[in-house]
Amino acid sequence: MNLKTVLILLGLALATIFALVCVLLTRERSPSPCQRLPPQQEEVEDTQSLVFADLTAQEMSQVVRYLQGHLGVPLVEASRAEPSDNCIALVELQVPAKAEVLRFLDGAGARPPREALAVLYFGKQPEPNVTELVVGPLPRPAYHRDVTVQRYGGRLPYHRRPTLAAEYKQIWGFLKSQVLPLAPAFMQQVLGYDGTNLAVVTAAPRGFQSGDRVSWFVLFQNVSGFFVHPVGLEVLVDHSSLDMSQWAVSRVFYNGQYYRDMAQLESSYVQGRMSVQKVRKVLWDGDFSSMKPRAPRAAQFPLQFEPQGPRYSVRNNRVLFQGWSFAFGVSVSRGLRLFDIRHQGERVAYEVSVQEALSVYGSNCPAGMSTRYMDGSFGLGRYISPLVPGLDCPYLATFVDTHSLSDSLKPQKRKASLCIFEHNLGSPLRRHYSNLQSLYYGGLVNSALVVRSIVTVGNYDYVWDFIFYQNGAMEGKVQATGYPSSSFLHGDGLRYGNRLWEHTLGTIHTHFVNYKVDLDVGGVKNSLVAQDMAFEVTQAPWSPEQQIERPLLTKKVLDTEDQAAFRLHSKVPRYIYFAANSKNKWGHQRGYRIQITSFAGDHMPEGSPMEKAISWARYQLAVTQRKEEEPTSTSIYNQNDPWTPTVSFADFINNETITNQDLVAWITAGFLHIPHSEDIPNTVTVGNSVGFLLRPYNYYDLDPSIYSPDGVFFTSQQDFTACETNPLACLPKTASCLPNFPPFTFDGFRNM
Repeated sequence: MNLKTVLILLGLALATIFALVCVLLTRERSPSPCQRLPPQQEEVEDTQSLVFADLTAQEMSQVVRYLQGHLGVPLVEASRAEPSDNCIALVELQVPAKAEVLRFLDGAGARPPREALAVLYFGKQPEPNVTELVVGPLPRPAYHRDVTVQRYGGRLPYHRRPTLAAEYKQIWGFLKSQVLPLAPAFMQQVLGYDGTNLAVVTAAPRGFQSGDRVSWFVLFQNVSGFFVHPVGLEVLVDHSSLDMSQWAVSRVFYNGQYYRDMAQLESSYVQGRMSVQKVRKVLWDGDFSSMKPRAPRAAQFPLQFEPQGPRYSVRNNRVLFQGWSFAFGVSVSRGLRLFDIRHQGERVAYEVSVQEALSVYGSNCPAGMSTRYMDGSFGLGRYISPLVPGLDCPYLATFVDTHSLSDSLKPQKRKASLCIFEHNLGSPLRRHYSNLQSLYYGGLVNSALVVRSIVTVGNYDYVWDFIFYQNGAMEGKVQATGYPSSSFLHGDGLRYGNRLWEHTLGTIHTHFVNYKVDLDVGGVKNSLVAQDMAFEVTQAPWSPEQQIERPLLTKKVLDTEDQAAFRLHSKVPRYIYFAANSKNKWGHQRGYRIQITSFAGDHMPEGSPMEKAISWARYQLAVTQRKEEEPTSTSIYNQNDPWTPTVSFADFINNETITNQDLVAWITAGFLHIPHSEDIPNTVTVGNSVGFLLRPYNYYDLDPSIYSPDGVFFTSQQDFTACETNPLACLPKTASCLPNFPPFTFDGFRNM
């Protein structure tokens, strides 16, 4: 072997050794999988919160079987029911009386019986009506009681019933089989109708007086995002009769003109006596309304992960996080609701829940100008949406399945329809950098817990959040997105919105949302206190010839419901809070402050015959005595009979005393939406967000977040690069791990 060969082999050996060393060194530096640590607040299993838990699928089925066997009348599957049938419209938890629950939660009373509320439509009776039954005890029902008269003072007229999905299908079938064929030339030559390429949307309420069930239906191109593809045709259907063969068309509207029926419209078209606007037919993807991205993929957007696992826990319907605990649930009509909210072990609120979402539209088309949607009637829980991980919620959020029973005899499971996650807001909750005298930095990252549901009611998507902060504050927030509603652009349409496309008028409308906030601050009995500021003019004590204008604190106890009912445009004291009968270390009444974020204008003129049905929207804030007979600010029956509302919130306010009482705050927030070109393809959440904050006000002796383990403090004299001194310096070690991102799943298209 010559020297050259030896050198070559030696070089190869050295290269191999070098490569192996590099591999070993790289392995040592590669991050390991993140290690999940148990949440800090582990405690013994607590089943008390189950008193608020939504019904399980098994419980719903038991209720249905009980009703089928004990009412003595046939019950038709609601998805197939005709108006003249009997059916179960919905089944959900009957929340026990508060006094009963508190006796149980606070250790002195028995667990209340578990019961369900069932809403039934009795169409096959001499006097058709809507009946509410309480069924119990679960899981093995043995009794039911009719609570309709007790709750509403009388029977519920049948015309007030919320519209079932089956009724909409029947109306669309009526239009397709009996109405649209009466204008064959118009439908084919103007609208290009082939039997499948049109979709329909309903307006509500349905008429002008109690007893009416007459609805405008707007036709759109049946494409993706059809809400912004009107074709100009609207049909008014009288579906008040329980005999569907008696349904009839009351009026037809096309491109600014009204017709007696489709036959008259057809005659006008054939004779050339009508102005026609042919709409360009678009592909199924909707063209301009398509949400398909129009840019190539680029670098991945930022993601959050928990390097040591979630710092909160979810057991059944109970959540624990950084001193907070609460129970959650979903009502079929009202959506997301929370109960028994505690901070540092002390209850601060018994219930915080969504009540209603209202939209009032304007247009020069009949459906648009008459629309006042009360979404609780359609179902803010019924239409809860499956959530997409990584977009609707952080990818690693905890996703919770929910069950509901409405429009069916079988419960429906909605996978991943709630999400719970801790969210680093990327900003300090509090901080200070001292560069005077002493040199130090102190602060706390603003990391909060979020409970979220997203509800898709027709064209709109509402993102409902309840957010819990480490300083004892809680926020309720809603963001609106989805598609704007639209009318066919004609005539003076630009008085009622903006042009969004060739024939599309984005119609002006309002958004109002209402919350129930049952605060229990330091106990059930509270008073309402208002504080603000006024300027007083005084002489400067050290220079009497000079004057000073100094801010002065003003304070007033609001004694009655009338004093505590703040109209939309009235001035609300900037500090308004529920005050306890106890004091903090510094002698102040312990309190929780209500702070509202809203841009609401007028909800509707009070002279309107339907205004009482939405009279909760008169008030940005109203505080009333809590009463079991006033559980909600509105009713699902108000939508279809707003002229004789089943529940009128204005009647809650009758000047009763609210000093040292169990009180409820009813909070309204809202904004005006004038759709504009940037609402195409659809509306963004930015700027379309309103809500409220509940903030401790002298409730503690100091900010409770000072006890957060996330606090940071270091001085100029310390080694702030050391992990022992500064937890932020630990991040290269504690956060340099590989998070476990499970495979993407989405079940939103199953069982549709």
